[in-house]
Amino acid sequence: MSSQQGNRLSPCDPRITRLHSAPGDPPFPPEPLQIADPTLAEMGKNLKEAMKMLEHSQRRTEEENGKKLVSGDIPGPLQGSGQDMVSILQLVQNLMHGEEEEESQSPRIQNIGEQGHIALLGHSLGAYISTLDKEKLRKLTTRILSDTTLWLCRIFRYENGCAYFHEEEREGLAKICRLALHSCYEDFVVDGFNVLYNKKPVIYLSAAARPGLGQYLCNQLGLPFPCLCRVPCNTMFGSQHQMDVAFLEKLIKEDLERGKLPLLLVANAGTAAVGHTDKIGRLKELCEQYGIWLHVEGVNLATLALGYVSSSVLAATKCDSMTLTPGPWLGLPAVPAVTLYKHDDPALTLVAGLTSNKPADKLRALPLWLSLQYLGLDGIVERIKHACQLSQRLQESLKKVNHIKILVEDELSSPVVVFRFFQELPGSDPVPTAVPVPNMAPSTVGRERHSCDALNRWLGEQLKQLVPSSGLTVMDLEVEGVCIRFSPLTTAAVLGTRGEDVDQLVACIQSKLPVLTCTLQLREEFKQEVTGTAGLLYVDDPNWPGIGVVRYEHANDDKSSLKLDPEGEKIHAGLLKKLNELESDLTFKMGTEYKSMKSCIYVGMASDDVDISELVETIAVTAREIEENSRLLENMTEVVRKGIQEAQVQLQKANEERLLEEGVLRQIPVVGSVLNWFSPVQASQKGRTFNLTAGSLESTEHTYVYKAQGAGVTPPQTPSGSRAKQRLPGQKPFKRSLRGSDALSETSSVSHVEDLEKLEHLSGAPEPDGLEPSGPEPHPGAPPPQEAERTGAFQNGAQRPEDDRPQVEEPESLR
Repeated sequence: MSSQQGNRLSPCDPRITRLHSAPGDPPFPPEPLQIADPTLAEMGKNLKEAMKMLEHSQRRTEEENGKKLVSGDIPGPLQGSGQDMVSILQLVQNLMHGEEEEESQSPRIQNIGEQGHIALLGHSLGAYISTLDKEKLRKLTTRILSDTTLWLCRIFRYENGCAYFHEEEREGLAKICRLALHSCYEDFVVDGFNVLYNKKPVIYLSAAARPGLGQYLCNQLGLPFPCLCRVPCNTMFGSQHQMDVAFLEKLIKEDLERGKLPLLLVANAGTAAVGHTDKIGRLKELCEQYGIWLHVEGVNLATLALGYVSSSVLAATKCDSMTLTPGPWLGLPAVPAVTLYKHDDPALTLVAGLTSNKPADKLRALPLWLSLQYLGLDGIVERIKHACQLSQRLQESLKKVNHIKILVEDELSSPVVVFRFFQELPGSDPVPTAVPVPNMAPSTVGRERHSCDALNRWLGEQLKQLVPSSGLTVMDLEVEGVCIRFSPLTTAAVLGTRGEDVDQLVACIQSKLPVLTCTLQLREEFKQEVTGTAGLLYVDDPNWPGIGVVRYEHANDDKSSLKLDPEGEKIHAGLLKKLNELESDLTFKMGTEYKSMKSCIYVGMASDDVDISELVETIAVTAREIEENSRLLENMTEVVRKGIQEAQVQLQKANEERLLEEGVLRQIPVVGSVLNWFSPVQASQKGRTFNLTAGSLESTEHTYVYKAQGAGVTPPQTPSGSRAKQRLPGQKPFKRSLRGSDALSETSSVSHVEDLEKLEHLSGAPEPDGLEPSGPEPHPGAPPPQEAERTGAFQNGAQRPEDDRPQVEEPESLR
């Protein structure tokens, strides 16, 4: 038999038995019977109605559900008169689903199914059973506890074991540590921690253990942190997520020389990150040699229920204790975790808290007792087997996809698949290692690592939204970087993951790969273009998955300051609006730089070949125009204010001159009218007009005489980028030019190219008089009439923006 395989279940295997302790007892239930206890019947009915109301609440409309709870979410006083069950359940329903419209991205509560109802019934039934008399309660709780313990030990091949049921997954390990302390220190019950002073205990944890486990154990046991010893993982041979057994033995010997007591070792049968299994067989031999308690935990322990088990996981059946989490494995809500252990002294287990004489503590196993009987042995094995098949299906499919690196492909029996997007760099090692490549600078390696991490984080979030039933998790590993984990053993039973979901997941990965590869290729080009463009600053943001981040440095920008820049924020807001109006395939957003509070423009992912030079030039020119326009408005405010004051002075002076010309008599009401009738005054209407272009006051006499306002000075032409070019019909901004492409026909290509060359020639020629000659040899003076007519006709056909500007009447007015 291969080393990756264990023992197949034979027909006479003791685990192929019914899930009840006594061989002569009938199964539960033997046949549909009428429930004689009216309380139990009413309890089941109420639970069924309550779950139906809560599960169907997601189908309600927003008018019936969401908008009622604006004031209902605020805590209030307890009402004097009691409420009925329907009103209370309605309140629970609103609290559960009332904010789904606001938090649309949060996962909704899954349909737990009938097996979930059985588990929930166990909690209600436990409260009812606790009201029985002491003798009946003792017999019932003992039967429930013994049945559940026997079933779990036989399913997971842990013979002659005891069970401790707990709500917190880490609580069982804390109790095991107490048991180990009492077993190694005989006077610990009497003297307490005084016995630990001369011989300090040591608990060994793997570097790949779940985060916070060591701190939790020290807090629960009252031990100092030096009692923890983190064992590093392999660095040269084997998996980098497996405990280094040789280094562990070295640490044990050093602790013994220092007068410490090696107490307990926590091994992993499926690490929390990537699902790797330690060499439990060798660890067990080491623990027996030095008298150390061996505890095993991990998701791969679920495979002990299958017919074929890997040798590394099968070795866990010989350990001193193990922690199981059947709730996520079987899709059972509110089911406790179980710690199986072997010990011969009931007194020490009672002192350690692993056993209890309270019936309420024994009733913790009731939900699991009901659920195991409902599923049966075949149902339990089928669910675990289905999850492992999903993992193998995804792993085999990802091996055929380019640019996807599978980190656990050597773990053939692991039900956890970890993968990431990876693209080989020119001149670099195709296999990522923990040691930097010698011919590459550390900054280059770190930059490419951060770029891939941001892209993998974006890919993981996209896949979670597109295939929510996959239960993917995005995690950051110390060596590999950001990866995506697929662990169906912990999610498939709850989310209902099927093989079709795995196929859809692979299809979504393949559809996102062109976007990832194109974006990664354009990043370096974007950085070089921004660095070489005046006025733009490239911002290196490792968390942004797009092409890059750019910031425009205006004239008053303080580069050394990290505070908020209101002027820069205004310019970038206008720039974002202009870029979004271009209707390109790129997405733009504005945000603050991660190192400071200054605003930046974030350029999103690219799904096609993008003209980076045109993109950067457009950003620079547009930002410069916005800055100049804002500065012009600020200066215009002061100019207009001074012009109004000057106009008031001039008008007051004109009124005084008019009084001197007309005389005092004409200002008297009656006399002035008679005098004006005999001798009318030929007074001209004089006013003032403010020329915004020149910033000067002018008389309105010309306007009243000729009934038209003067053209004044032509406003300056809006600056445009030197690389701006005309696009073909249907071509979106920032796309590569299609000249010479085989996709266009020969005639259409020639006609479009000729038009583009003419337009570029006309737009690039100098304009001394506001008009543009079309002859082969342009002259700086005015063009001939024939050429002007042809030029004007061509300009009208091409719809040039220069036609909307007012033309200059006198060339001498510009001098």
